[in-house]
Amino acid sequence: MRKPAHLGRFRLVLRTSLGFAALGLGSSVCGSGVVALLLFFEGSPSSLGDRSWVLGATAAGLVAVSLVVGSLWTAWLQRRTAIWFVLGRPPTEDEARRALRLPVDMAIVSGTLWLIGTIVLGTLSYVLGAGEETFAVALTILLGGLTTVGLTYLAAEWVARPVMTIALKVLPPKDSLPVTVLTRLVLTWALASGVPLLGVLLVSSPPELIGEGNHTASLIMLSVIGLVVGALGTALLARAVAAPLHRLRIALNQVARGSTDVSVPVDDSSEIGMLQTSVNDLVAGLREQDRMRDLFGRHVGADVARHALEFGASLSGDVREVVALFVDVVDSTALAYRTPPEELVTKLNRLFTSVFDEVNARGGLLNKFAGDAALCIFGAPTRLADPATSALAAARAIRDAVRDWGELDLGVGVASGPVFAGQLGTSSRLEYTVIGDAVNEAARLTEHAKTVPGRILASEVVLKACTSTERALWTPDGDLELRGRQVPTPTWTTA
Repeated sequence: MRKPAHLGRFRLVLRTSLGFAALGLGSSVCGSGVVALLLFFEGSPSSLGDRSWVLGATAAGLVAVSLVVGSLWTAWLQRRTAIWFVLGRPPTEDEARRALRLPVDMAIVSGTLWLIGTIVLGTLSYVLGAGEETFAVALTILLGGLTTVGLTYLAAEWVARPVMTIALKVLPPKDSLPVTVLTRLVLTWALASGVPLLGVLLVSSPPELIGEGNHTASLIMLSVIGLVVGALGTALLARAVAAPLHRLRIALNQVARGSTDVSVPVDDSSEIGMLQTSVNDLVAGLREQDRMRDLFGRHVGADVARHALEFGASLSGDVREVVALFVDVVDSTALAYRTPPEELVTKLNRLFTSVFDEVNARGGLLNKFAGDAALCIFGAPTRLADPATSALAAARAIRDAVRDWGELDLGVGVASGPVFAGQLGTSSRLEYTVIGDAVNEAARLTEHAKTVPGRILASEVVLKACTSTERALWTPDGDLELRGRQVPTPTWTTA
């Protein structure tokens, strides 16, 4: 059973909110814990003696205050984001731009609070008499802060993905990017290698600088921190880079197989987001091309459309030996007078559907409609091995289908001969057509076919060119004096 949309929206908002809360709490507590353990193992600052509890209590108070201040500060910076995300409405461009800064804002808030903590605790250590160890205390806290800020940024990108996906629909990535893949790579390197190795250098420094505690335990702890933080940073980087690239590869494979019903969610504000947008634009362009090709094919015929796409549209053509098939409704004027327009159109559409199906099934082209008549061509633009047989078979099939309906009466004429087949018109408006005596002869035969019982007349030239099996279905109908022709035309018909 499909879940209600509002329930899914509520779960998304709840999951995202809990994610931000866990991120803020976890990053601060874990970062503070790591700093406290390092100072404990090194015994720094050892010179404070019994007064070290003051430093510890102050540090704990700063952590608690930072959690509250950081949460309120971030909420204030992103207050408009929270409103449209909770309400489920699309953001404005300004709101979307602010939402895309969410990971940066969280990193800035975290970094500012850690810097304040470093200054306060470093100053307090000096006032309490830590002396030269003050530098070690401040530097250790600063390194912990850098690690926390880096993880906060990478994790915030992951947690804020639902918010950023909606924002990127309004403000897709363009030339000016708030974050790049290179930025993430550098940040991941700093978390996995830079900060831990700097900590190793700090522990390995002269004893009078950092203290005379258990250096071995500190080095082990720094190694563990490097492994854990490096794994987390790499996992977040892989999720931010590898996962979208995997989805893009799947989408492009579908496009390569001919599918244009593909859409990639744009959920990244870096170059990957630009690539996601480009893929969606590419697929949209292909869909538009398919739609235009389909509309083009419906207007001029699939074969003509394919020919134009392959050879281009120009005022050109060639002379072809074709068979022309002309279909016309009997007494169409009286039919239009006594039939409502909607009903007449329905009947004509049913007729033309049958004409198209039978002609197309035999490789012919329904070239044009002329009111209640239709001209079909066999042999252009696609060459056929036996256009005569195909045209005669199509004529019989069309006549039989119309007889079965009992709605219309028609005449069908079939003639063959050389014609010009190609584009006709102007450079700004073209039409694929055929011009020649065979077309005129087919139209004249159609007028006479309306009076014969079989309702089809074909010239003897067509019958001589068809197969013996098809010819056996036809009988001579005599010679006709066709208008505009000086020589009688031998004709054939079929029952």
